Amino acid sequence: MNDLNTLNETTAKPVRTLPDAQTVTSVKHWTDRLFSFRVTRPQSLRFRSGEFVMIGLMGDNGKPLLRAYSIASPSWDEELEFYSIKVPDGPLTSKLQHIEPGDEIILRPKPVGTLVHDALLPGKRVWFLATGTGIAPFASLMRDPETYEKFDQVIMMHTCREQAELDYGRELVESLADDPLIGEMVAGKLLYYPTTTREESPRMGRITDNLSSGKVFADLGLPPMDPATDRAMVCGSLAFNVDVKAVLEGFGLREGANSEPQEYVVEKAFVGDGI
Repeated sequence: MNDLNTLNETTAKPVRTLPDAQTVTSVKHWTDRLFSFRVTRPQSLRFRSGEFVMIGLMGDNGKPLLRAYSIASPSWDEELEFYSIKVPDGPLTSKLQHIEPGDEIILRPKPVGTLVHDALLPGKRVWFLATGTGIAPFASLMRDPETYEKFDQVIMMHTCREQAELDYGRELVESLADDPLIGEMVAGKLLYYPTTTREESPRMGRITDNLSSGKVFADLGLPPMDPATDRAMVCGSLAFNVDVKAVLEGFGLREGANSEPQEYVVEKAFVGDGI
């Protein structure tokens, strides 16, 4: 009988059933197309704020179905946060959007990416340019003390179609003033510039248009971009990345990488439509 009880106790313990499994700790649905979630962090995982990892679930064929996701939490956080779109027919997000606390996901603990401070030359201002869920790596960088140690000003430009799609970024930015770690560092340094392209809002327009026309500089009381002082990081759809690169290079900025720091960097592994 004792042996049976011991067996029952053993089989009752939670067993990780996925490779590289981590446990979901919280989920928040922002709109019918956007959600964020937090998971446990592997003890061995070390990453630089702005990097991404491969996460996913098991596919219908029994093989891991993985996509690149920027880590939205800063490098010092005890958990990992992610921000995702929902694609009804997407192989991964059609399943991922239904996760709940206690569920498991696959997380490969090998972070990579170009949206890191090491890929930029020293400067006075850094521009974070994002559309949609492209704000995720900047959610990490905006919460990292190194960002405010390296730059006098941090400008977060985020554009979505509708106002509700800006809520994740807006709430995060508003919370930074009360952050016990970086609250004092953020004061007076972080400028937030959210715009919409479809729904009427206080600020409208695409990032490329607001940069090219000079509207954002006028609105924020800043001089135009100058390669001597300004740095930029870009994360959005492929089309957005291409368009923004042209604008930045029009200001004289050059694209950099981990191996060759320059004035701006682009994340090319952004998860787009169809996921």
